[in-house]
Amino acid sequence: MASDRGILAEFADLATAVRAHRGWAAAGIEGVRELIPAARTVLVRFDPALVSRAELERRLGDAVDGDDAAAEGPEVRIPVHYDGDDLAEAADLLGVSAEELVRRHLAAEWRVAFSGFAPGFGYAVSNDPLFAVPRRATPRTGVPAGAVGLAGEFTGVYPRESPGGWQLIGRTDAVMWDPDRDPPALLVPGTRIRFERAPARGSAVRRSSSVRTGPAGRPGGGEATEAVGAFTVIRPPLQLLIQDRGRPGYASLGVSVSGAADRTALRDANRAVGNAPGAAVLEAIGAGMLRYRGPASVIAFTGAEGEAWRIRPDGDEQEMVAGIPYALGDGDAIEWEAPERGLRRVIGVRGGILAPTVLGSAASDTLADLGPAPVRADDAIAVGDPAAAPHPVQPDPLPRMLPASGEVVELEVVLGPRDDWFTPEACRALAEREWEVTPRSDRVGLRLHGSGLHGSGLHGPARLERAVEGELPSEGMVTGALQVPPDGQPVLFLADHPVTGGYPVIGCVADGDLDLAAQLPPGARIRFRIAPAPSARHPVA
Repeated sequence: MASDRGILAEFADLATAVRAHRGWAAAGIEGVRELIPAARTVLVRFDPALVSRAELERRLGDAVDGDDAAAEGPEVRIPVHYDGDDLAEAADLLGVSAEELVRRHLAAEWRVAFSGFAPGFGYAVSNDPLFAVPRRATPRTGVPAGAVGLAGEFTGVYPRESPGGWQLIGRTDAVMWDPDRDPPALLVPGTRIRFERAPARGSAVRRSSSVRTGPAGRPGGGEATEAVGAFTVIRPPLQLLIQDRGRPGYASLGVSVSGAADRTALRDANRAVGNAPGAAVLEAIGAGMLRYRGPASVIAFTGAEGEAWRIRPDGDEQEMVAGIPYALGDGDAIEWEAPERGLRRVIGVRGGILAPTVLGSAASDTLADLGPAPVRADDAIAVGDPAAAPHPVQPDPLPRMLPASGEVVELEVVLGPRDDWFTPEACRALAEREWEVTPRSDRVGLRLHGSGLHGSGLHGPARLERAVEGELPSEGMVTGALQVPPDGQPVLFLADHPVTGGYPVIGCVADGDLDLAAQLPPGARIRFRIAPAPSARHPVA
């Protein structure tokens, strides 16, 4: 299993996994939220309120065989300059010359099996058995957009600059991801690829810098509205993002859900000011100050706890309590200090924050670089019409008792899907050690460091030792996954995590604890409570 809301179905090979994904997608099984195909697996995200795990497993078994005819997809031609930094090394690993590698890469028939890693990144396989090369021992911190690489049995093109460990054999000017296209990914599952030599000068495809923008937000869940007011950033916090419920349903294009890291705070902020639950809000880390210009409205803070004030143009100050709506007038300033408890403040305003949408959402995905850019000093943030909000204000002054740095919280974890890749001692250490949130954490994930045993004087570093070495074929990842890189220190994936990953996941934090996890500041410590598995894990085929 992948989590309390996910099943990772494992298959004998890529072809079987692809057929199963087609069959399940065509079946339209009730309760299935998303299907994420990968090299040997299909991750099934489901809603347990709509279907039980046992019933879902039964239905998946009934619909496991897909139609091979559905695999036929469009053909694209991608011009490549074969001058990659790893071309000679990859050729040596494959036992051929660089010229032979390029010739066979051009001659092979490539087909995109699945997407992942980043929006528009397609994992393509070929009819030539030559291509099976390991990733680089040390990944690069930055691979340029358009780099063509090899890893395992796959070839792929990096859609944007990002870290990566693939063997780079060339580069292309073809645009892998363009939100103005339909679909925005050039390489969707089923696409047939023909690589061609690019002209020595110029490029066959002009790189597009366009960005698709949709309606400027939907403050009440109804029709889009024009901005009637705006915040100006007087003092920016360490991070200020626009967030909503995110982009569910696009995992097959390599796009994660993203959205508000603390979904409870999003819901509470919108309820306090009378918006629809998923209206766009501001998500802030650190102290900041905004000034409002526009018609009379309502504002509320939720999430992390700390001092905040509304400051009238005449200098009159009013302290703001979390969860309580406050009147907001033209010229008012809103100021807040760094939180005393928790990490992320959510700021909701009646009428909602308005921003261009990508794939139906105004959420800022920091890993994929989708949605509005982080807000900076002097930026103007558009605000919708307060009259368009569909509900009355609903105060909620009850505190959530979020943790401060140095305090300990308990999170429930379901072991799997790859706990068998770790030693029994590692699985015990996950539960018996305390895990400190390090300052290198962000919206992609909490980077954790193992420390002392619960209730003992024993301290010192701990690492999760693996029992199985080697590379794990890329497979789907869920929010809450505890992925363990080679250093043995787990990373707890949050809202902006990649859709697929190649490091084993020892366990997954329960969905009900994810909002708390998103509020853990650096220095907070986690105790993981191992929950019983809902059912035994087993391959579907």
